[in-house]
Amino acid sequence: MKLAVVGGGSTYTPELIDGFARLRDVLPIDELTLIDPAAERLELVGGLARRIFARQGHPGTITTTSDLDAGVDGADAVLLQLRVGGQAARDRDETWPQECGCVGQETTGAGGLAKALRTVPVVLDIAERVRRSNPDAWIIDFTNPVGIVTRALLTAGHKAVGLCNVAIGFQRKFAKLLNTSPSEVHLDHVGLNHLTWELGVRLGGPEGADVLPKLLAEHGEAVADDLHMPRSLVDRLGVVPSYYLRYYYAHDEVVRAQRGAPTRAAEVAALERELLEMYADPALDTKPELLARRGGAYYSEAAVDLAASLLRERGSTYQAVNTLNRGTLPFLPDDAVIETQARIDKDGAHPLPVPALDPQFTGLIAHVTAYEDLALRAALHGGRDRVFKALLAHPLIGQIEYAEQLTDQLLAHNKEHLAWA
Repeated sequence: MKLAVVGGGSTYTPELIDGFARLRDVLPIDELTLIDPAAERLELVGGLARRIFARQGHPGTITTTSDLDAGVDGADAVLLQLRVGGQAARDRDETWPQECGCVGQETTGAGGLAKALRTVPVVLDIAERVRRSNPDAWIIDFTNPVGIVTRALLTAGHKAVGLCNVAIGFQRKFAKLLNTSPSEVHLDHVGLNHLTWELGVRLGGPEGADVLPKLLAEHGEAVADDLHMPRSLVDRLGVVPSYYLRYYYAHDEVVRAQRGAPTRAAEVAALERELLEMYADPALDTKPELLARRGGAYYSEAAVDLAASLLRERGSTYQAVNTLNRGTLPFLPDDAVIETQARIDKDGAHPLPVPALDPQFTGLIAHVTAYEDLALRAALHGGRDRVFKALLAHPLIGQIEYAEQLTDQLLAHNKEHLAWA
């Protein structure tokens, strides 16, 4: 079995490698190819990756290349974890929206739209080249904004599933609070990428008893603290919102905190410089503890589990993924991409039934889905008016003056990445 990782020179890749090494019985890989145009970074990351495999006794080979076509050739699955424009572009995404009093974030609001516009054309080009090489290969997308990117891939007819680490993070945290193993915790996870709620926490599988009320009664303070939200809000909702709901529920508070503070991109860039120095040490053969501060916790385990379910006969497995709605949420179009629990097999992701949702959830989900539809149109076809319409439709913007200003800022900061600008 061959896997390829596009964006393999990321400083986060050793986390993925560690997961492949530890979980080799779940996903036996013969060859792993790391693909990245940044040759110097790729050499450092690839060297550490080989040492991790060697230390853990993994028999597979790891190759590195900057040649995309050669790297994906013969791959059974291709993982996408790229960042067009690097941390510098992310830093701008997290900065200029604040000038209008809007949240600066790489996947939400105006910054998220900028990232989508830069990313979708690149990902679609990669996917077409994968399809020419191996039309049966699965594409696993971890590239943000995952919902929009995955919808672009599926709309173009690619075999793709989107993956985010929010659900698996909740699974691990809840398991610890409940003093049980993560495999026993099944989440009623529903919404859109970075716009999800845990409606239930079940023990033993999809049909297990819902212990969410007990979890909140006994550990509500810890859950709320982890979300940086008031305990009273979590109790009133009766569900657990993802951390990203802060950008909606406490928008102005977040903006005040962002102003004058270093961006997350600046923090990550500093971490990356330190990590790359570590990776250059030929004696290092494990992922360093510092990597935990890089973000993307448990991504490796989620990626291994998803790839194994898509590529091997494992029976029914369940995972929260991004996939086509197809009637799961009846108030959305069938071709919308939702993030929900699904049964995963070699034919792809099959969403589990979702109970009727309260209007407080359906309204926001429908609103953001409409924005994502407009965002994808702008990413595919370009044009200032399409960018403006997407920004005007976003629930965190929604005013003509702001949408006009943010459109000008977005285009000014992304001219080098937008062929039509």
